[in-house]
Amino acid sequence: MNAPFNAGGREPFHVMVKASGAQCNLDCTYCFYLHKQSTLAQPDLPRMSDAVLEAHIRQYIEAQDAKQVVFSWQGGEPTLMGLDFFRRVVALQKQYAKPGQRVENDLQTNGVLIDEEWAKFLKENDFLVGLSMDGPPDLHDLYRRTKGGTPSSGRVVRAAELFHSHAIPFNVLCVVNRTNARRPNDVYRYLRDVIRPRMIQFIPCVERNTCQTTAPGYWDVNAESAVTDWSVKPDDWGYFLGRVWDEWFRRDYGRVFVDQFENVISQMMGFGAQKCVSSERCGKALAIEHNGDVYSCDHYVYPQYKLGNILLQHEGELANSHAQAEFGIAKHTTLPAYCKTCEHLDLCWGDCPKNRFLKAPNGEPGLSYLCTGLKQFYAKVTLARSEVKHRLETGA
Repeated sequence: MNAPFNAGGREPFHVMVKASGAQCNLDCTYCFYLHKQSTLAQPDLPRMSDAVLEAHIRQYIEAQDAKQVVFSWQGGEPTLMGLDFFRRVVALQKQYAKPGQRVENDLQTNGVLIDEEWAKFLKENDFLVGLSMDGPPDLHDLYRRTKGGTPSSGRVVRAAELFHSHAIPFNVLCVVNRTNARRPNDVYRYLRDVIRPRMIQFIPCVERNTCQTTAPGYWDVNAESAVTDWSVKPDDWGYFLGRVWDEWFRRDYGRVFVDQFENVISQMMGFGAQKCVSSERCGKALAIEHNGDVYSCDHYVYPQYKLGNILLQHEGELANSHAQAEFGIAKHTTLPAYCKTCEHLDLCWGDCPKNRFLKAPNGEPGLSYLCTGLKQFYAKVTLARSEVKHRLETGA
């Protein structure tokens, strides 16, 4: 057993738990994680053992010096672990929680297995749920289908209805891809009016053609053609965000929580970034696989970014290691000069490093694939800066 970890004076960190590895009951075309079963040589049924689960919960709590500790359960599909696994989770958290410490859980799911029993458990144990949905059924089912090729939207809608009927707070994670990016209002209005989540999060789908074999940072700097056919086009990402912003700012400001918009408003008003992708540095959002291996980031689960294993070294030591510190600061130190002179630098900070595989106009590597679209969006919201300030000051 590892020695106790002293969290005093250490920076907080967050870990996304892949308890079922890359296994999933959907076969989403654009999924960046399904191929991890082969990349990491996972077994056919990857499952987090009781020993790894207890080590993670104990070490993660020991390494947090805050009054609130948040556990995030992702995949693959975490509900494949079954309810007994999560009952064990709750019991262990109660066992290891520090006096006065509040332990919370969030669960990212595709919704397929959610039924009454799941809903009751999630409600009784105050889980915050993230539900994956890409818009109206025709857009959602284009890429998000079962292993047998059948649509999944009906079961996602059913899950949302269960969450509402049980008063379970839930967010929607929407992947913006090559297709739904061209229908921003259809996507936004469907999520807002039909699904009605607590928060909407839009994630740009950006995948290199070589992502199954080549880790970020080890690629050849290339052109736009280096991405998959379903990756969103840069200008379409800007178009999507801009059109949704227009409607949101006109009629839904203060009523509907869209995390990208709340984040950029926080930055414009001097309160800092709420998302790592738009922060000056990163490195405090790690991932742990079913076998206890810890990686620098959810999007960097490749052998090159493995920090260690919690059965051999304390999770807090791995999160605060020199290797992880270097990983986090690299976002800033590798920023191209082209970005440093950009008028939107304080809102963007070069975007997520996994997307920085283009060359800047001066030939310097490290420019985000999404740069042109991000510029479009930031130019639009910057024009609203004075109106945002007025609304904040007046409560309008």
